[in-house]
Amino acid sequence: MRVFKDLNKLPSFRNAIVTIGTFDGVHLGHQQIIKRIKSLAEEHDGESVIITFYPHPRFVINPDDQSLKLINTLDEKLELLEQYGVDNTIVAPFTVDFSQVPAIEYVKDFLVGNFHPKVITIGYDHRFGRNRSGGIELLQEYAPVFNYEVQEISAKTIEDLTISSTKIRRAIESGQVDSAQRLLGHPFSLRGFVTKGKQLGQKMGFPTANIEIPISYKIVPATGVYAAWAIHEGKRFRAMMNIGYRPTFEGTGKTIEVHLMDFDKDIYGEELRVDFVQMIREEQKFEGVDELIAQLKRDKLAALDILAADQSN
Repeated sequence: MRVFKDLNKLPSFRNAIVTIGTFDGVHLGHQQIIKRIKSLAEEHDGESVIITFYPHPRFVINPDDQSLKLINTLDEKLELLEQYGVDNTIVAPFTVDFSQVPAIEYVKDFLVGNFHPKVITIGYDHRFGRNRSGGIELLQEYAPVFNYEVQEISAKTIEDLTISSTKIRRAIESGQVDSAQRLLGHPFSLRGFVTKGKQLGQKMGFPTANIEIPISYKIVPATGVYAAWAIHEGKRFRAMMNIGYRPTFEGTGKTIEVHLMDFDKDIYGEELRVDFVQMIREEQKFEGVDELIAQLKRDKLAALDILAADQSN
């Protein structure tokens, strides 16, 4: 997949089949749209082109509103779009100035000028241009002028997309990562850089890698213990993950720690990805270290069972 982040350095696309969206999660609903544009690209001897915006428009229009958490970082989204076979993804910079472009200029200069689309596949409720004044009606009006075809994504499909995204976010926030995976069609993952913690796990016989998530808008699952797969340098390791405040040790700040099984390398400063499989239990406070260690041993056995079942699926 080719990725373009500079609109001044775009190639000449061959019979571009264009769709526009945030594609957060690249979930099963998004995958149906990807299948559609890939099919149209084959039919028209063209290329599939997804246009997404960065930063997310809501962060630009309402910078003080930090409530929106996204399922994917930009890099994660691009990896998934490539995984599902998209030919080209354009990461268009979203700015306040861009949000003020009149709708007709958005069509003429942004869409047609940059991509010369053969087909534009768009949701019935997609809005664009200053004051969100443009929509599918405007695209259809100018289709014969600029020689492109408009294909509408139905109301039901759009509704399903919205419902799926909401369900996925709620599932992740409540720790139901297995439910999220069923809606996504792939595991929910976190990635970050390994930092040095207080090494409490090391002292208890469960050394952990503390992960620092560098993206503030990335959604993080509920506090608790999870069975997971850890991916380091392309290799996958069985893992047990803890998200929480370490209440047994009177912790205050939230930490994200992962215990990699069958792994003893020093990876401080390196990137680690964790694919969630299932929550084992919620976070709890124990009377002392011995009680915590006994529980961690039970957690590890539970994690091994869950991962064995996951691997056989």
